[in-house]
Amino acid sequence: MLRNIVLIILGFVVLHSCNDEIFETSPSTGELIFSRDTIFLDTVFTNVSSSTRTFKIYNKTGNHINIPNVSLGRGAQSFYRLNVNGQSGKSFENITILPKDSIYVFVEATIDFSKVTDPLYTDSIVFDQGSNQQDVKLVTLVQDAHFLFPERDAQGIKETIVIGVDDEGEDITVEGFYLEGNTVWTNDKPYVVYGYVGVNKGNSLTIEKGARVHFHQGSGLLVEKEGSLKINGTLDEKVIIQGDRLEPFYENVAGQWGTIWLRPGSKEHVINHAIIKNNTIGVLMDSLGSSEEPTLKILNTEIYNTSNFGLFGRATHIVGSNLVIANNGRSSLACTLGGSYNFTHTTLANYWSGSIREFPTLLVNNFQFSTDTDELLVNDLLAANFTNCIIEGNQSREFVLDENMQAGFNFNFKNNLLRFFDPSGNFLDDPLYDFEDESKYQNNIFNGESDFKNVDENEFIIGEASDANANADLPAAQKVPFDLLGVNRTSLPDIGAYQHIIFEE
Repeated sequence: MLRNIVLIILGFVVLHSCNDEIFETSPSTGELIFSRDTIFLDTVFTNVSSSTRTFKIYNKTGNHINIPNVSLGRGAQSFYRLNVNGQSGKSFENITILPKDSIYVFVEATIDFSKVTDPLYTDSIVFDQGSNQQDVKLVTLVQDAHFLFPERDAQGIKETIVIGVDDEGEDITVEGFYLEGNTVWTNDKPYVVYGYVGVNKGNSLTIEKGARVHFHQGSGLLVEKEGSLKINGTLDEKVIIQGDRLEPFYENVAGQWGTIWLRPGSKEHVINHAIIKNNTIGVLMDSLGSSEEPTLKILNTEIYNTSNFGLFGRATHIVGSNLVIANNGRSSLACTLGGSYNFTHTTLANYWSGSIREFPTLLVNNFQFSTDTDELLVNDLLAANFTNCIIEGNQSREFVLDENMQAGFNFNFKNNLLRFFDPSGNFLDDPLYDFEDESKYQNNIFNGESDFKNVDENEFIIGEASDANANADLPAAQKVPFDLLGVNRTSLPDIGAYQHIIFEE
């Protein structure tokens, strides 16, 4: 019995000593160590939350340290938010750091552009006060923007757009809204879109030079029957279309938003001097519209980092030149279900590394399986002409011609640089790949050196070592006399979207 009492007393003494050790702290002396002295939160749009940044506060001493107060320099009115050691707020008291330990601080911001006098919004996190005061600077650039989003009705239900009908005859919808009448987007400030923005039947959307359009996750653009999209960028003022995350981490991340869907019956689309990137499908063009006039003219444009297709045509009529379509989860260019396609001085280069890629850089076919009925649809391929193009990638065979004999299949490759390795001879007897057939293939270079500047950074200009140099068809080049950078190519033209340059060492 006495032994048990002694053990209980000893246990109480030990526990009491541990508690004394935990709560006996030394005050901060202004010698806190921070993992970063300035936190940059990158560029954000007004009233859109930034990404979260973090840093650590270290206690290098052998004592517990108590920080009497931690707060934002601008106080409760600051547009920054903090989480200090698991506590959220804008000010904190008596923050303890154990000996030889550290704690995390997380920082976010949601800034109202109308309430700041300088787009470079700054603040600080202040630790302690008086002679012991220390701080960590906070810096964020905030932009004003046009915000477009579906409205809610009295029941709180968002507007939707019907995009199809399911097997039960029910409407398939996406959150979205239609623009009113003919609309013009200017370059006065960026556009930030939530949900799908639609161009209604017979209307048009014109996007002027220098405009920037940012789509939120799950958002995109739809153009309905008899509607038109006109993107009018210039060499010096391109139209930029991408996601709404502006941090450097998201610069080349695929799948951040949906697609530009030019729906069946839409017509007379023009995309000129645009950069479209980081979505699911860069541009989806449905329907032929007219066999005489292109449904889509796409010129001087770059499409990068799509998780699915870059440019996806279905039974349509597309004319393109000075294009770069690259680094796509499936094909860079898919010309499917027949139609008419004519591309000149186009660079298709697929070095996708985000997953296993089952499709070639270029896919051409004249059929499609209906997702509604599982029925095979066939349609004449009136033309699939590629002249002065580079078709490259990190697979052995980067173009596939897939013909259904029930419909026409017309194609031609002239003065292209093509990636097509067939070491086992699997396609030697396939007439679609009879490269000696001059009715289909003229003056092409197979498996040559493209010499791109940097495929990982979407830099597809070619260098001195490229086999594309001075090997383009001159009459075709003279119809597209300037390359994507405005360089004259009417003499000794190079294959692809660019004339070559000399890379710096």
